[in-house]
Amino acid sequence: MGKKPTPATPSSRDRHKSATPMMAQYLDIKDGVPDALLFYRMGDFYELFFEDAVNASKALDITLTKRGQHLGEDIPMCGVPFHAYETYLAKLIKAGFKVAICEQMEDPAEAKKRGSKAVVRRDIVRVVTPGTVTEDALLDARSNNYLCALALQRGGDEAALARADISTGEISVHVTNRSDFVAAMAALQPKELIAPDAELARGWIDEGGAAAPGTAITPTAATQFDSTAGQRIVMEAYGVASLEAFGDFSRVECGALGALLNYITLTQAGRAPALQSPKQLETGGAMAIDAATRACLELTHTQKGERRGSLLWAIDRTMTGAGARLLGARLSAPLTNPAAINGRLDAVDYFVRNQTIGVDIRTVLAKTPDIARALTRLSLERGGPRDLLSICDGLENAQTTNVLLSQTSDIAPRPNDVTNAENALWSANGAAFTSLIAKLRAALREAPPMLARDGNFVREGYDAALDELRSLRDQSRKIIAALEARYREDTGIKSLKAKHNNVLGYFLEAPAAHGEKLLSAPFNETFIHRQTLANSVRFTTGELAALDSKISRAGEEASVRELKIFDDLVASVLAAREPILAAAAALAEIDVATALGNLAIERFYVRPTIETDLRFDVKGGRHPVVERALVEGDGSPFVANDCALFEENRPLLWLVTGPNMAGKSTILRQNALIAILAQAGAFVPAESAAIGVVDRVFARVGAADDLARGRSTFMVEMVETAAILNQATSRSLVVLDEVGRGTSTFDGMSIAWAAVEHLHEEIGCRGLFATHYHELTALSAGLNNLRNVSMKVREWKGDVIFLHEVAQGPADRSYGVAVARLAGMPKTVLARAEGVLKMLETQRATGAPIEDLPLFASSHQPSADTDAAHPVFDELDALNPDSVTPKQALDLLYKLKSMAQAD
Repeated sequence: MGKKPTPATPSSRDRHKSATPMMAQYLDIKDGVPDALLFYRMGDFYELFFEDAVNASKALDITLTKRGQHLGEDIPMCGVPFHAYETYLAKLIKAGFKVAICEQMEDPAEAKKRGSKAVVRRDIVRVVTPGTVTEDALLDARSNNYLCALALQRGGDEAALARADISTGEISVHVTNRSDFVAAMAALQPKELIAPDAELARGWIDEGGAAAPGTAITPTAATQFDSTAGQRIVMEAYGVASLEAFGDFSRVECGALGALLNYITLTQAGRAPALQSPKQLETGGAMAIDAATRACLELTHTQKGERRGSLLWAIDRTMTGAGARLLGARLSAPLTNPAAINGRLDAVDYFVRNQTIGVDIRTVLAKTPDIARALTRLSLERGGPRDLLSICDGLENAQTTNVLLSQTSDIAPRPNDVTNAENALWSANGAAFTSLIAKLRAALREAPPMLARDGNFVREGYDAALDELRSLRDQSRKIIAALEARYREDTGIKSLKAKHNNVLGYFLEAPAAHGEKLLSAPFNETFIHRQTLANSVRFTTGELAALDSKISRAGEEASVRELKIFDDLVASVLAAREPILAAAAALAEIDVATALGNLAIERFYVRPTIETDLRFDVKGGRHPVVERALVEGDGSPFVANDCALFEENRPLLWLVTGPNMAGKSTILRQNALIAILAQAGAFVPAESAAIGVVDRVFARVGAADDLARGRSTFMVEMVETAAILNQATSRSLVVLDEVGRGTSTFDGMSIAWAAVEHLHEEIGCRGLFATHYHELTALSAGLNNLRNVSMKVREWKGDVIFLHEVAQGPADRSYGVAVARLAGMPKTVLARAEGVLKMLETQRATGAPIEDLPLFASSHQPSADTDAAHPVFDELDALNPDSVTPKQALDLLYKLKSMAQAD
């Protein structure tokens, strides 16, 4: 949850009595944003005062100073440079603060006209929160920055979750229940969640917060989620009289959308970002993947929070930030509609079959800027000339991509998804877009500055008035010199000079001897007397006076003229915001399709067959992440394996046994990843794959504790396993590894036994259950849909070789001691372990009771590394401890030590 600064001062009216006019203004503005740090603009700095300054100085590690006094106490103060505020802003947002940006709304000279003590008018222009940032420095180009709003129905059983990424314009809403809400939070990983400030919402937030631990929670009055007000807010935002054109939104969905849009309006101080029309997402339209499963499978980030090593890292071949964001979103929420999945697969297949076109398009995409984010910054008045150029370049590349897509192909017809993208891009070839591109290209220099206020971004020749002002500003000396030369020629006075001072400005000075000439006809009609000195006479002319005025104002007027041109260009772009956003979305779609096609060609991925039954038949499946790591490592091949979880129209549960290091966890994970890839609309790493649509994927592989919440490793294991057994359906895919290993042997075996039976008998889903409890393999005799498989191992001259292959039937043993030997365990420990293992196996074979920990068994067990006939043992065998005196015992100890050292 985001940090909230301590209120700066008491809320009573008395706090203003002793304040200076400027500080009174500050306190008034601060009253409007009590939960945010106030960046108060003073010249070239944003200043912070009172507790805001204390909090910011600690978070930013900057010097805390003071400025005057208030109510008899020093006022703490710190500040950051205006021109470099983004770096400091990023740190504060990351630390959980909200920041209100307060700008000077007038020139200080205007304020002085109201009196010497008048304060420059200031106002908040935006409130920066984790979910509303738009600056490139604060955003990850390849990840979305979601802001969400949760609206609850009365009773709290159902809710609606609205989401928006204002940096790209995406906005959508869907009805949800508690479990789906938690899964959605885990998928979206929103930076901020707006939720009702009510007791009812706490249970939802606690569960959702566990799924998205980095989410800042913003409590909001429940009245902000009113459905009637929400419907009105949405209609006003989009300028429509009805929401029917967007979908049949329920009351709770209207409440969520209204709260979301209202919050955006408040934080942007009334400015409206370029948002797309709201989409109503289908309930159950995406595969549900809970937070524990996402962490286990490492879909978009590893468990260390790194992108490298994740599934997204392994398959991402996108060329644009927008494409990368779309690919990440698809992996996070795979589809469950077979027709929609096949539509995506058709698009990938098209570019697999049309490799040349795909390569050409990817070359264009590699040079395509982030159009949507540039458009958002411009719509919020935070954009600059580079954003205009980005849109110009992006639209030109959209035209080029459209031309490439329109090329006919004899290999395969264009699928619907490609056709839809082509249609969206077609508008980029229309007259309006062509005219806009031409206008932007004619107006903008090749490498404009980031900020419009820096100037010099308009090309020479685009605007004659600007060119003249620039000429006056930059070449005033040449212009004055040329005018001086012309006057010398006209008057015949070679000593006539053009000069300048702060009193007269530009003037013409002639020697006193020539003064009368210029004061007489016909020159007196042109030359106007200004000043007579002892040795010279000074004149001006109408032309020189006008030029003087122009030159003095040229710099300022050039800036004003250039900013006016910028505003005109921005207006032209925003007038076409909807087709521009459509083109940007289409480019992202094409980027993903060509990227996945490139991946399929490069790594020999195949198109999966999507079925409506419970089929799961993968031939020669491979783990995409491990395979890429091997390719980029020593180049060794990945050992492929089949996985058939369907037989005679019924789902199967595999019981996987075998030693550690043999690849059980890899087999479990890779089949879950193949299902996710297939339903995300990607080709899969296999020779073939037929998959019946999976509604939920559950995975629990590996062990971890949760000390912050007071949970041991075993408790975490049980909580996650319970969630799987309670939520899985017959259409789910469940992969479980080592259930019950965190407790005693018999307790753990009992839990694992019962879990297998529950998956088989009660749920009836497809699944893989890996275990070291070999006793469970006997369950296949009574459970018709349970199959025993194991990881192949070969022993060679005392060593164990892991083949990483799946074989039918159970494993004979776990080879744990062999793995310990590979890990470098001390020989004494290995010898002891082998002895205990033999003892336990003997007891099991004879039916004798087996202790969980045989603490009192002899620690000496002869082995190949231990001599059973050592003299020390002979000496000890002959010893009668009851008949030995203390002196004899000491002598014997020295004797045994010398024998051991001699050995």
